[in-house]
Amino acid sequence: MKKLVILLILLVSVLFTVGCSEKIPKNSTNSEMSADKKVVIITQLEQINTSLEKTPVFVKIGARWCPGCRSLKPVLEKLVTEYQGKATIASVDVDKNPELGDYFGVKIIPCSFVVIGVENGTYVYMQENGNVSTDVTQARFVGRNDTDEEMFKKVLDLALLQQEKANANETKH
Repeated sequence: MKKLVILLILLVSVLFTVGCSEKIPKNSTNSEMSADKKVVIITQLEQINTSLEKTPVFVKIGARWCPGCRSLKPVLEKLVTEYQGKATIASVDVDKNPELGDYFGVKIIPCSFVVIGVENGTYVYMQENGNVSTDVTQARFVGRNDTDEEMFKKVLDLALLQQEKANANETKH
């Protein structure tokens, strides 16, 4: 319950501080419309929650100045193409959104993880070994680089299998 209250307070504070002054060019689309075509830029937790209604969410937290983070850009773009419509590939700039870095306990960047759902107000993450956990520290990939593309795909595939199992169980009940 306490985590849910903290999450709601964080969400409300983000809503009041982000987006009000942001200008969207006439030719651009919002992240929901373009989620299937490019990496989604996450600025608030609600974006993750909305994406989770449809697909698992791969989140990379980094910063522009970080060479390891920049090296992941082409990997994320490949993942977007390969998992189009099956998973959301997202990125958080920890310098622009430090509250998200704090929320996920990020100490080292790049930091990546796959969110597969919400359980009792807490995110559920896919671990590299196929297990699920509500503890992000058990599921994140810290300091990874562009050579880890296959490992990212493996975890996304495990997340998709988990989603299929959950959908099959829902249809049985």
